[in-house]
Amino acid sequence: MSMKPQTLPVETMSITALRARYRDGTLTPAQLVAQIAARTAGDDPHRVWIRALTRDEMMRYADALADKDPASLPLYGIPFAIKDNIDLAGVPTTAGCPEFAYTPAQSAPVVERLIAAGAIPVGKTNLDQFATGLSGQRSPYGACRNALDPRYASGGSSSGSAVAVALGLAAFSLGTDTAGSGRVPAAFHGLFGLKPTKGVLSTLGVVPACRSLDCVSIFAHTANDAQRVFDCARGTAEGDPHAREWTPPADARSRASLRGVRFGVPRTTQLEFYGDTSYAQAFDGALARLRAAGAELVEIDFEPFLATARLLYEGPWVAERLAAIRPFFEAHPDALHPVTRAIIDGATRWSAADAFAAFDRLATLREAASHVWTQIDALVTPTSPTTATVEALEADPIGVNARFGYYTNFVNLLDLSALAVPAGAGGEGAHEGKPFGVTFVGRAHEDAQLLDLARAWLEEPAEPAPGASRALAGPETIRVAVVGAHLSGEPLNGQLTERGATLLGTTTTAPAYRLHVLPQRDVKTPAKPGLLRVNEGGAAIEVEVWSMPAAAFGSFVALIPAPLGIGTLELANGEPVLGFLCEHAALEGTADITGYGGWRAWRAHEAAGLAEAGA
Repeated sequence: MSMKPQTLPVETMSITALRARYRDGTLTPAQLVAQIAARTAGDDPHRVWIRALTRDEMMRYADALADKDPASLPLYGIPFAIKDNIDLAGVPTTAGCPEFAYTPAQSAPVVERLIAAGAIPVGKTNLDQFATGLSGQRSPYGACRNALDPRYASGGSSSGSAVAVALGLAAFSLGTDTAGSGRVPAAFHGLFGLKPTKGVLSTLGVVPACRSLDCVSIFAHTANDAQRVFDCARGTAEGDPHAREWTPPADARSRASLRGVRFGVPRTTQLEFYGDTSYAQAFDGALARLRAAGAELVEIDFEPFLATARLLYEGPWVAERLAAIRPFFEAHPDALHPVTRAIIDGATRWSAADAFAAFDRLATLREAASHVWTQIDALVTPTSPTTATVEALEADPIGVNARFGYYTNFVNLLDLSALAVPAGAGGEGAHEGKPFGVTFVGRAHEDAQLLDLARAWLEEPAEPAPGASRALAGPETIRVAVVGAHLSGEPLNGQLTERGATLLGTTTTAPAYRLHVLPQRDVKTPAKPGLLRVNEGGAAIEVEVWSMPAAAFGSFVALIPAPLGIGTLELANGEPVLGFLCEHAALEGTADITGYGGWRAWRAHEAAGLAEAGA
C-alpha cells in the first residue's frame, strides 16, 4: 500500500529533497503534480503566473516518467517554472504583452533538454514586459509580489520565476538575464541565481531583449541544484547564431574551501548603497565571513566595470531592445506598458555612428577591466545595493529601478559569468531583516568555479553528478569509468589526476555496448569516442576505473561537453559504476569501432595505418 504524502513545505521543494523522496517511494511525480495543481488552480495573490499549466497538462509529463527508474534521469519528476519569454510547446508566449502573444509549436532547446532530463514544467511566469526592468512592476498581468513581503519589490525582470521557487511552487525555474534580471530577483528572495556564460544555454526560442547580451538564467534553492540544472540545460542548438560550447579553463580545479581564494572588492569610495545602511552593514558582514574562511580580499579599481554598466542604458544598447521588437512596436505602441514604451522609444535617438563609437568605448573598457583578473580569482559585490518598497517604485519607477542594476549591468557586456548567492539579511536600518545577497563574478566559462565557491562559503557539500546513487559513491570518493580521451596517457587524463583521482584498474564493460568515433570539432580538440548501450549486438569495451574525491566530482562533470555525459555503466562483473555515455543521435553516420574492443586498440590501428602510409 502506498504512503499518502503530505504537502511539501517550501524548504523541501528542492531537487535533492525530491529525488530522495522519489527513491524511497514516499512520493511519485503524479502525486507531486496533483499537489502543485491544487495550489496553482486557485487565487494567485503574488501574480506569479501568466499561464499556470493545468493538472492534465502537467500530468502528461508525469505519465511519461511512469516506466522509468528515478535514478535514470537527473531531473526525474522535478517541477520547474519558465519565464514567459521562453517557449514551451503548445502554450502561448507573451513576453508580458498580451497583444504580442504567439503559441510555439516546439519548446526552446533549453526547455527541451530539461524535459528530456525528466523535469516537469508547471507554468509560464510573470515578468517585466519584454524583459525590460529589474523591478517586477512592469506587467499588464499585474505587478509580481515579493514572496517574503508583498510590500517590497520582487525584482525583475524574471520576477515570477523567482517567486515561484521562493513559494515552493517549483524546485527551480528559468529566467533570462541581460542586465541583472536573473540575479536581482534571486537576491530579494534568498535564492541562488546563476547567470551563465553567454551562449552556453541556448537562447533559441527566447524572445530577445538585447539579443547579443541575453542569457537564460537559473533560480534554485542550493548551489548543487543550480549545478544540476546547468549541467542538464547547457548545449548548443542548430540555428542559434549566439550559441557557444561551454569550455571551462584547462587549469580549472575544484575548491573545497575558500582558503587562499583571492576575491576582488571595489574600493570603498566606489561602493554604493544609496544611503541604505542595512545593506552596507550586510556587505561588511559578508566580507568578514570571507576573511574568516581564509579568503584574501583584494581591493580593485571598479571604475572600468561601472563605466561599462553605464553603457547599457545610457548608450545605444537600448536600441537593440527596439530592434528585437521593432515591427510590433511600430504597429502597436499602445500595447506596451508605459514605462517600457518610454525606455524603448528613447532608443530612436541613437545613430549607427553612436553605436560604433560605443563599441570602441566598450573595447577600451573591456581591456582595462581584463587586468583585474591577473590579481584575483573572482569578484565579489552586493547583488543589489539596496531594495525598495512597491510604493517607492511606483513613485519613481525608472530611478529606483536603475539603482538595482549598479552591480549587475556590466556583466554581460564584459562577457563574464556570475552567481547571486544568499548572504543573510540586512542589518540595522530601513531594510533591516530583508534578504541580502552577494554576487560572485568570474570570467567566461568559469561558472563551475563560482558554484564551487558558493558551496565552500555556505558549507554546502558537493553532490555526485546526475545519475549517481548512494550505491555508486561513498561519502568521500566516487568511482568513474573512462573509455577514451581520459584514459592513462591520453590528452584529457590530467582532468582526473589534477583532481586527485587514482587509477583502480583496467577492465571491460558488460557485452552490451557499441563504441563510435565522434567527429573532431577542430584540430585542437582531442579525438574522443562515444559509448552507447544497446539492446542487441553489444560487445565488451575496455575501460579504466578511477577513484575521485567526491568534492572534485562536480567540477569534473562540468568539463564534459555534449553529446557526452555521465551515466551508469555495467562492468563485466555486473557491477554498476558511473561512466561516460553518449547521446544516440550524435552517433548517426559515425565510424563504429566496436570490433577493436576499445579506444586504445583503435588508436593503435590508426597509428599503424599512418606509419604504413608514411613508409
